[in-house]
Amino acid sequence: MTDPDFVQVFTTGGTIDKEYFDAKSAYEIGEPQIGALLREAGVTFPFEVTALMRKDSLDIEDEDRALVASRVLESPSTRVLITHGTDTMAETARAVAAALEADDRDTTVVFVGSLSPARFKATDAEFNVGFAAAAVQTLPPGAYVAMNGRVFDPHRVRKDRDRNRFVAVT
Repeated sequence: MTDPDFVQVFTTGGTIDKEYFDAKSAYEIGEPQIGALLREAGVTFPFEVTALMRKDSLDIEDEDRALVASRVLESPSTRVLITHGTDTMAETARAVAAALEADDRDTTVVFVGSLSPARFKATDAEFNVGFAAAAVQTLPPGAYVAMNGRVFDPHRVRKDRDRNRFVAVT
C-alpha cells in the first residue's frame, strides 16, 4: 500500500519545461522543472517525478494520451499531478477522465502547465504548480485542469489564446 499522502508527478513537456536559445524563439523541451519548483516551495508531502515525454502539446497525439492514461491507471498513487503544455491540455485531461471512468478508479488527477517557461523570471509556473499541488490533495476523484487560480472540468474548459488564460465553457 502506498503512502496516502504520496503524489505521483508525471511530465509531458510543454511550455513549463521549455528552454529558449535566441530571440527568434528557438527552443527545446528541457528537463522537468516541477520537482525543483516543489522542493523550492518546501512542500512536505512525498512525491516522485517521472518524465513520460518531452513534447510541445501541439505534438501530442492520441497514442501519447493513451500512454498518459495508462500510466495514471498503473500508478499505485491515488493522487497524480501532470504537467502538460497548455494548447492540448484539456484534450489529454478528457482522455484521462474517460480512462478513470472506464476503470472505475478513485484517483484524483490534476493537469497543470504554464503560459511562460518556469525558467523565466516572470512566470506563472510557480503559482500554477503550487495551486495544482493543493488541488490534487483536496479534490474528489476525477480529472481536472488547474490553471490561472481556477480548477476546471476538462469537458468544460478551453484555452483562450487572445486573453492568454483558461476559461470555462458551457
